[in-house]
Amino acid sequence: MSSEKVALITGSGRPRVGHVVAESLAQAGFRLALHYHRSQKAAQASRSRFLDRGIDAEAFQADVALEEDVERMFDRLLQRFGRIDVLVTTASIWSPKPLEQLTADDVRRNFNVNTLGTFLCARRAGLLMVDQPEGGAIVTLGDWAIARPYPDHAAYLISKGAIPTLTRTLAVELAARNPNVRVNCILPGPVMFPESMDAGQRQVAVESTLLKRADFPESIAHAVRFLVENEFVTGVVIPVDGGRTIFAAGEA
Repeated sequence: MSSEKVALITGSGRPRVGHVVAESLAQAGFRLALHYHRSQKAAQASRSRFLDRGIDAEAFQADVALEEDVERMFDRLLQRFGRIDVLVTTASIWSPKPLEQLTADDVRRNFNVNTLGTFLCARRAGLLMVDQPEGGAIVTLGDWAIARPYPDHAAYLISKGAIPTLTRTLAVELAARNPNVRVNCILPGPVMFPESMDAGQRQVAVESTLLKRADFPESIAHAVRFLVENEFVTGVVIPVDGGRTIFAAGEA
């Protein structure tokens, strides 16, 4: 079996931030485990493109909110690759909704995918990494706006707000079992515009940053590479937001 390292990136089946991260890790020599929930066609197309370039890749389906799905995904990953060295959790959901219309089910759904899904994947990956002498690296994704929430995203931001605590908790738990296992968190800013965002909204996002730049998913890939490669960093939470968190002038 090949000794090349393996990276699983949740939410990487579609051409969003996770896919950009997968591209970067492929360039670093990792074999790729792509994850999708419903986007099977896009994920298989991504896998084919990687294979055509000589990059070993496989696509795995799972609803990360379901423990049995997560366990099955990792079992299949082990059968295919035999190991897991990096996990990046980009899979998440969000949908604007006024506070008056928000239901308990909305909050549960966001929590189940964004928080519980991150935990289930990170726990299983981390416990597998514990049994590898060289350990491994986990990178979770939160959101810059947990520090300065904006309206109509309460369920989403509540669920993302738990990610830094989850990250620090697993960093402590896993390092106690194998000090070569590290867990860190990235808080992205406006790094990739939704397809539905119009030109005016995009300009507002650009102007909301200190660096006057947005729609830059490569910035997340760069941060992931740093956290994967730097062996003396664990339990940290890094905003990658162009200064959005601290730029009060960006508020309407």
